[in-house]
Amino acid sequence: MKAFAAKVEEGREGKNGMPSVGPVYRNLLSKNEFPPMDPDFSTAWDIFSVSVKNHPRNRMLGWRKIVDGKIGPYVWKTYKEVYDEVLHVGSALRASGAEPGSRIGVYGANCPQWIVAMEACSAHSFVCVPLYDTLGPGAVNYIIDHAEVDFVFVQDKKVKEVLNPDCKSSKRLKAIVCFTSLTEKERDKASTIGIKPYSWEEFLQMGKEYPSSIFPPQSHDICTIMYTSGTSGDPKGVVLSHENLVALVRGLDLFLDQFEDKMTVEDVYLSFLPLAHILDRTIEEYFFRNGASVGYYHGDLNALRDDLMELKPTLFAGVPRVFEKVYEGIKKAVEELNPVRRTVFGMLYNYKLGWMNKGYKQRNASRLADLLAFRKVKARLGGRVRLIISGGAALSPEIEEFLRVTCCAFVCQGYGLTETCGPTTVCFPDEMCMLGAAGAVSVYNEVRLEEVPEMGYNPLGTPPCGEICVKGKTVFTGYHKNPELTKESITDGWFHTGDIGEMLPNGVLKIIDRKKNLIKLSQGEYIALEHLENVYGITPIVEDIWVYGNSFKSVLVAVVVPNEEITNKWAYSNGHIASFSKLCSLDQLKKYVLSELKSTAERNKLRGFENIKGVILDPHPFDMERDLVTATLKKKRNHMLKYYQVEIDELYRSLTGDKHKA
Repeated sequence: MKAFAAKVEEGREGKNGMPSVGPVYRNLLSKNEFPPMDPDFSTAWDIFSVSVKNHPRNRMLGWRKIVDGKIGPYVWKTYKEVYDEVLHVGSALRASGAEPGSRIGVYGANCPQWIVAMEACSAHSFVCVPLYDTLGPGAVNYIIDHAEVDFVFVQDKKVKEVLNPDCKSSKRLKAIVCFTSLTEKERDKASTIGIKPYSWEEFLQMGKEYPSSIFPPQSHDICTIMYTSGTSGDPKGVVLSHENLVALVRGLDLFLDQFEDKMTVEDVYLSFLPLAHILDRTIEEYFFRNGASVGYYHGDLNALRDDLMELKPTLFAGVPRVFEKVYEGIKKAVEELNPVRRTVFGMLYNYKLGWMNKGYKQRNASRLADLLAFRKVKARLGGRVRLIISGGAALSPEIEEFLRVTCCAFVCQGYGLTETCGPTTVCFPDEMCMLGAAGAVSVYNEVRLEEVPEMGYNPLGTPPCGEICVKGKTVFTGYHKNPELTKESITDGWFHTGDIGEMLPNGVLKIIDRKKNLIKLSQGEYIALEHLENVYGITPIVEDIWVYGNSFKSVLVAVVVPNEEITNKWAYSNGHIASFSKLCSLDQLKKYVLSELKSTAERNKLRGFENIKGVILDPHPFDMERDLVTATLKKKRNHMLKYYQVEIDELYRSLTGDKHKA
């Protein structure tokens, strides 16, 4: 069997109460030691400024102008034009009082101004702090205060949220710079609370009038504090250094050098995943490293196909929910074909898949199938896509296989976290053995599994399973202002991810579970299950509740033990005479419980994806007899899933029409 990672250290049994640990794995390119870093690149500023020198006239950032209410074609700024703007914005920040180490917030949808502000931070050793409101109510207020943000660049649609009276920390801001322009009302409001308001053009002009020399960072300096979901309550500030980012980019260089299909300055990326998240940020940094082009979506995810057809990107990256929609769209189109053409499509699919499974590269597996059927699928993504990347959560193996066969492009999954600066493992293109897996460890990292005895996961067992631990140059330096959590998460340099992995015999990692009760839905959003159970548990009709989410699904479901007294009152007032067990099987009661859960969600201002969309009612309490809880009544989540699996599968089928397992 072909190996994709090198075992560099054997595992060992746990002693004195310590957990067992599995072998340490490295990328084959790092078998003996990590390769040397590129001497020309030690910071994010180097990534950008060197490309400006090498590719000044290349298209760098593109966007679509709206003229007379209509969205026009993409217009572009070159690397040199962006560089000049970066110098002006950096100078304006210095003129406004920013010093090296100052925290600069950026808040809004992806656009060229976002990147200009980010690069200006790198030019002067400022710390870029993305603001992201879907981390929960009050997140922007919390981040401005917690990160001690002094200046904020903000999209026009988001200005009101920064100036909202509920955003009490905005009073600490010295200036607010709009990506476009501010209304007079917004200017007055900002001035009233002591914030200097600027339009984008005004800020550029100030930079031209008060030029300032750049103050580039060192590799160990903080590049960004990127906030991510906590298990409950406040977001966590992940501190990433310039070295973290550069090690990731350098590692991707070395990784991609192994393959025939190289990235070029002609490549184009459609950016729509939030720049406040690590996946989009790292992809864009890699494009800038290579002098390639990034075009931004026009702001409407429902009209993303229009941007695809206009931009015709060569790289398309998304979270599983995006690819689920692509898959559903293609399957629907196939189902609408006449029976003969539908049969031919199926035959061509199986024929190409057969050759791919025998080791043929996707582009050579069946050129005839591509010509007759699959080039039309590729056309739905703009017609030029060479590489599709799925990240943020696990992609269903069925959908991954379908995309690999039909999109006429490489399809890769990876695994990583904000704390690891993105990809910790990456799949190899054209390796069908990696289907459903997360790939091999990246160049500048090491991976090992650690025992989780309470869940029965043993890294020295068969197959080896345990908590994924990561060590290396891309691992973060710690959580901002949270030494306790940092100490809890990092032991002897090993970052404990909280994810459970299985190491396949060829050194490829597969994600199989989550240690903490924090999961991602298929659209990439984190869900804190225990926190939601605490919130929903206050609903009067709920005696107990177990919330379940799946990374291949976009909605949450729950098993609810109803309160018997309240249920009987409901039954009496609605004309139902039956035992408590019989009542729990009634669809009317399920609908009532769902409506009560929805009311609780609204009262507690839960986000849309935190709403329960389907319930199973169990008249019996979660008990030790069925091995559903521990002696201290903590839920055994993996046992509960096994116990309710059939009903959960049926519930998901009724909600989504999905024929596949939850």
